[in-house]
Parts: sequence; structure tokens; C-alpha cells
Amino acid sequence: MQKDAKKKWFVLYTKPRGEKKLSEQLNRSGIEAYCPTRTEVRVWSDRKKKVEMPVLPSMLLVKIENKQRAKALESPLAIRYLFWNGKPSVVTQVEVDTLRSILGDSKFESHELDQLRPGQKLDMTELGFENIEGTVQYVNKKECWVVLQGIGYVVKFKR
Repeated sequence: MQKDAKKKWFVLYTKPRGEKKLSEQLNRSGIEAYCPTRTEVRVWSDRKKKVEMPVLPSMLLVKIENKQRAKALESPLAIRYLFWNGKPSVVTQVEVDTLRSILGDSKFESHELDQLRPGQKLDMTELGFENIEGTVQYVNKKECWVVLQGIGYVVKFKR
């Protein structure tokens, strides 16, 4: 069995606002870490600035072997792993790839928000949703709400 085949993606809790810094530290030490981010425009009284904000606040994804998990906790920025039913939560490679695809893909931005209308149908497969169609519920200059038919969720896209 290959060494990489034993590695799994785990969810690691971090100290507040330490996600990107811990991700860089782990990657430098040879542990694969992924901190998904999105660009936001922050407005102050004297200026506007684009900043990279973590999609998962106080969390990052770490690809590591189960027996090596303690190594990632050696940093003072790391708090603990996320557990589910008494076991460390594992994120699949497909889920990580989908997250990377959605965040790195600008296909939604290619839809001009002012061209979308409530009631319009959208194919959500190009955004990482498998065989799901969405209906535009609400649109303004800054955001769009899309209702996902099959699962009954509303996805909010912000510019």
C-alpha cells in the first residue's frame, strides 16, 4: 500500500484567526494542510481593501496518517480535531476537491448578477452540485439566493 493512500483529511480546530498561519506552518513542516479562503472587500472609513477570509472559521483541513495526527497538534495555534461519534471526522478527497473547485472556479461570477432574474433556472452541476438544479429566488447588486430543488436548501452567493 502506498504511503499517501494511508493519509486522510481531518478537520483541525485552530485558535481564532490562526487558520492561514497554521496552514503555512504545517505545509512548511511537511504536513499537507488546506485552508479554504474567499476574497472579501472590507470597508473602513478611509479605504476599501480586498482580504482573504477563511471559509471555515477556526478550522482547516489536514491530510495526514491517523497515527501521525499528534504532530499537527504540536503548534500552539492548533487546538484539537473535530470528532463525530467518538471518532475523528474524516473528509473525503472528493469533498476536498469539490471545495477547491467551487472556491477556485469563477463560473458563478461569469453570470452577471444583474442578468439573473427570480424564477430563472440554473444548472448547479458546474458549481460542484451533482445533478441538482437551482431556481433564483432573490437577486440584488451584491448577492443572489438560489434554491436547490432536490434538497431544499438556499445557497447565497455574494459578490
